[in-house]
Amino acid sequence: MNHDIFLYLCTVFNVESEVGKFDAYIVPLKALTTGSHTFDYQLDNGFFTKIDSPEVRKGNIHATVVVKKTGSIFELSFDLDGVALIPCDRCLDDMEQPIACKEKLQVKLGKDFSEESEVVIVPEVEGEINIAWFLYEFIVLTIPIKHVHLPGKCNKAMTSHLRKHTAHNIDETGEGEDEESDEKNDFTDNEESGNDPRWNKLKDIYDND
Repeated sequence: MNHDIFLYLCTVFNVESEVGKFDAYIVPLKALTTGSHTFDYQLDNGFFTKIDSPEVRKGNIHATVVVKKTGSIFELSFDLDGVALIPCDRCLDDMEQPIACKEKLQVKLGKDFSEESEVVIVPEVEGEINIAWFLYEFIVLTIPIKHVHLPGKCNKAMTSHLRKHTAHNIDETGEGEDEESDEKNDFTDNEESGNDPRWNKLKDIYDND
């Protein structure tokens, strides 16, 4: 996890929570008694709309956050399970991406909002932490870099469009019929893994259209 990004965005979310946008995701650390406390959240389309970040716009994910207070340390255990809707890399239609992850975060109260080793410090005067961005970032980190529909599930019109452009490129480079035949198969293992160098040509066309 990139805690520097987390810290910056958590500061932003703490400011926005003053107007109620993310109040539902505030954990009142200072008010908690010693022991474990469980918080449940349903991260639906409304949550992702409020986050307003490009990676994930829709979804339905259940999050359970267990906060264990031991002395002055708070250990937050995150358990997320559900589905995020994200655009397919190949056809741009929404696809369902299963989300299942478990993460931990250590927090303690201090003077200012900062990071100390692997511990996030939140101001004791406030005594709380807004975990909205943490929830979102854990989801994003679960999504693989390459995400495409299962074979046969892509938008057929877009797939046909990409094939035509690919065939045109192959004709210009003079590659043989065998290569052209291979390229037209949008669902080969090589393309799925990103190992086929010709996939870069297809991506360039895709990005320019």
